[in-house]
Amino acid sequence: MFSYNNKFYKPDSILKKLLKIDWLLLFLVLIVCIIGIGALYSAGDGSLNPWAINHIYKIILGFLIIFILSQFNINFIMNFSVVLYVFCILCLIYVIYFGVGDVKRWINLKYFFFQPSELAKISIILLLAKFFTYYPNNSKNFLYNIFAIFLVLTPGFLVVNQPDLGTGSMLILLGFAIIFVNGLSWNIIFSIVLVSLISLPIIWQNLLEYQKYRILVFLNPELDTLGKGYQIIQSKIAIGSGGMFGKGFLTGSQSRLDFLPEKHTDFVFTLISEEMGFVGSMLVLILYFVINLILIKEFLKEENVTNKILIFGVSFLIFLYIFFNIGMVTGLIPVVGAPLPFISNGGTSLITIFIGLGIIQSIRVSRNV
Repeated sequence: MFSYNNKFYKPDSILKKLLKIDWLLLFLVLIVCIIGIGALYSAGDGSLNPWAINHIYKIILGFLIIFILSQFNINFIMNFSVVLYVFCILCLIYVIYFGVGDVKRWINLKYFFFQPSELAKISIILLLAKFFTYYPNNSKNFLYNIFAIFLVLTPGFLVVNQPDLGTGSMLILLGFAIIFVNGLSWNIIFSIVLVSLISLPIIWQNLLEYQKYRILVFLNPELDTLGKGYQIIQSKIAIGSGGMFGKGFLTGSQSRLDFLPEKHTDFVFTLISEEMGFVGSMLVLILYFVINLILIKEFLKEENVTNKILIFGVSFLIFLYIFFNIGMVTGLIPVVGAPLPFISNGGTSLITIFIGLGIIQSIRVSRNV
């Protein structure tokens, strides 16, 4: 047994809390995870190794995280918001000098690679929720909002400088959306938009050459059909060749013949579209829509300001993952490197989403206690 606030958690109290979890939400998440296992099994040419089996382990860990977090009162979790934010900032600074990979985004922890930029998204949600709770009703105060924006831009710029423009942009958009929901003044919004537009030439000049080229290739993939434009061209071919009902499980020619790069990570939706067709792709999108709809309903019925911010933050984060990934593989936005939630092979990003869902279940259980 373990204790919190001198109250011992007995097996019956644990069971009662588990019964208050949103099992419909978790069931839908499990279905998407199973689709992910199937897609990674296909990406591995009909083998569980190396991606599908690892994905299974991470899914099991993810659901355990949800169940564990649901047992804690949300106020207890919020006590660690500042600590988590500072930890993420220190890790982001650490990867600049000691990170591993072609671009320094990961920390080698011997048994697995940890990507602090993913966990930073959860830390932003928690810290902004705490900040707006302790200092409410100042949405029209310029310095108040500037400080909130500073909290977002600090990890955001550290991530962009790794360089990881996609993850950094996602983190900044997430933070700005939370600030906006809190009641950001339209005058401040107009000022930010104006400054951003004026800064575009400066931002462009400070982009790395590969980042500039990636944007140019996005505008015209034929600019480099065998290089930077290859992924998106092959992705469009695979999606289109799937037709209405797909080519069938394990029979996608683009993925089988290795024309499709990164088919187990960022471009896994393309593999699904080729093998399952338009119907299968829409099924995945509908599942995501229903999951987010359930989270939005939780947001609308929640009365506590802190909890509303937390639920919105997690819901919007999942939406951003989906938007960036689907937009990327269909050529609607530049290739930025965004995983598809519960489906793409990835460690830290998957666990990050499960932590977010665990926080929402903690809110739900705490509300009904």
